[in-house]
Amino acid sequence: MSNDSDDLSINRTKYMITGDSISKGVIYDESRSKYVILEDNYVSLMQSKLKGVVRNTARFGNTLIKGIGNLKKDIQKEKPDFVLIEYGGNDCDFHWNEIADNPEAEHNPKTDFNVFEKMLRETIELLKSQQITPILMNLPPLNAENYFNWVSQNNPVAAANILKWLGSVTKIYWWQERYNSTILKVAESTQTRIIDVRSAFLEQPDFTKFICVDGIHPNKDGHQLIYDKVLDFIRNNDFQLLLDHKN
Repeated sequence: MSNDSDDLSINRTKYMITGDSISKGVIYDESRSKYVILEDNYVSLMQSKLKGVVRNTARFGNTLIKGIGNLKKDIQKEKPDFVLIEYGGNDCDFHWNEIADNPEAEHNPKTDFNVFEKMLRETIELLKSQQITPILMNLPPLNAENYFNWVSQNNPVAAANILKWLGSVTKIYWWQERYNSTILKVAESTQTRIIDVRSAFLEQPDFTKFICVDGIHPNKDGHQLIYDKVLDFIRNNDFQLLLDHKN
């Protein structure tokens, strides 16, 4: 009888994803020269594997500050059991057009580095205080050269100004790595589970093949990598949540 009850409970499990365009499934479609939502994104692939209900609240352009404001309302309404937190890509980003226009000025990221860490900790505390299990996801690596070309729109003047402010194109990778390291640090210090998708990309002979031409969004193969990593994570931690324990 208790086994039936446990199965029923698991089938009612609620998962929520809060994040940015990566979790929304946004990729750049080169043939159509625009951003589109990939049908087989990692979240939709997971939905077919999990018992219970998956609610994806991720939004294109979301920063942690923007997303967590909505999450507070969403968890009151939905009362999820698990919340996957996927942020950082937009938070560490800059307003590149402003830099191109005025490279001598001071420019700040969309979310201050210390604010990002503080808000991540507060979000985890909030979820745990409501008996919700938080799970962090770190950042896929970016292709610094492609991303630099993308934000400078292949405009030589803009590129020169952005480079003047940056100092080096590799600084883009280093800066994003800083935010990624913070996610890892927060996971460790708060004893929060983390899905290390970055390693799944960096283990590839050439991770850039899994990133769109914009240098930052995982492409279809990139989403498959993320899906495989998430699936491994669930198998190793909560295999009973999978519809088929063997797949």
